[in-house]
Amino acid sequence: MSRSSSWLLSLLSWLVPVACARPASVVSRRHRCGEPFANPARATTLDIEEEPSPLQTRFATRIIRKWSFDLPARLLNIVGAATSAGAYSPGQEQAPSAFRRHGLAEALARRGRTIRDQGDVAPFRWRPDPLRPQAMNLEAVRHACDLVASHVATAIAAQEDVLVLGGDCTVELGTVAGANAAGARIGLVYIDFDTDLNTPDTSDGALDWTGVAHLLNIPGCEPSLARLGPTRPMLVPQQLLYFGVENITPPEAAAIRDNAIKVISREEALSDIEAAAARAAEWAARFDCVLIHFDVDVLSFIDFPIAENVRRCDGLKLEQAAFVLKQLMALRQWRGLTITEVNPAHAPDESAAFVRLNEVLADAIG
Repeated sequence: MSRSSSWLLSLLSWLVPVACARPASVVSRRHRCGEPFANPARATTLDIEEEPSPLQTRFATRIIRKWSFDLPARLLNIVGAATSAGAYSPGQEQAPSAFRRHGLAEALARRGRTIRDQGDVAPFRWRPDPLRPQAMNLEAVRHACDLVASHVATAIAAQEDVLVLGGDCTVELGTVAGANAAGARIGLVYIDFDTDLNTPDTSDGALDWTGVAHLLNIPGCEPSLARLGPTRPMLVPQQLLYFGVENITPPEAAAIRDNAIKVISREEALSDIEAAAARAAEWAARFDCVLIHFDVDVLSFIDFPIAENVRRCDGLKLEQAAFVLKQLMALRQWRGLTITEVNPAHAPDESAAFVRLNEVLADAIG
């Protein structure tokens, strides 16, 4: 079934209770992406829709089979976050140009996607910052996030999709801040080997493994990053799902436990990737705006060497990650993907690696 037909099925399954004379009380309230909350307190209240009944699903499926049609795909905005300001070393700032150079736009066009390339924002090559050793290059990180947020807010408010090409992991702060500015009720699936829940006082100065801590406003965060966008915190723990994580420091483990953050571990993903992807999609489907963070260090470096981090770990195969992305991005609520920590210099054959990765992204975006 096409993505548009899946969207229609979901819509009809929600509307059919009226036709089926079910009590109105069983239909939960929904907040639509792009609409302001009537009460600001609702921004941290997560309503979960109940599953449609078998009668609803059968009714909607018959309509789709009888009058099947394809709705036009939403316009896709590409934003290059060409920065390694929050990283451990240079390299990631070269990724957006490599994606483009090796045919990302062409791969998307072959799948019928209309794109608008917004170019690169705030190019910055990593450098040491001895004046701020616990939060290096903070101003450059903040500047890049502000510009990413502006593009994302405009796109989501216009009912368009966004692909953010990082860049280090801090650019996700801009993606989330922008979606918040558009009034979206966000669910973030964070696909990463690390949880990025450290704060400057528990890390070694690289801000790219503190990103999620700033999203959640964990004590010890840099205020200028934690207050990006219109809400603080930018996310509450119920809006976050980790996927594929393995490297968790003791302070991060405590934060996960104390905040009851949902986790699908690397071990769970490797043992049954289809079941893990289904769990992630089921979790994400309750939100009106699904964002995906894809740090390529979740991949096995030996199988697909392209990440900034060169750990010899048993990560996901590229095909497994592609399957997960495709399942999540088939959701009608999917609105944005941020890909991070790609270092072109670590690919033995840059052209072959990026052509393969571009095909994965284009196939998932569809």
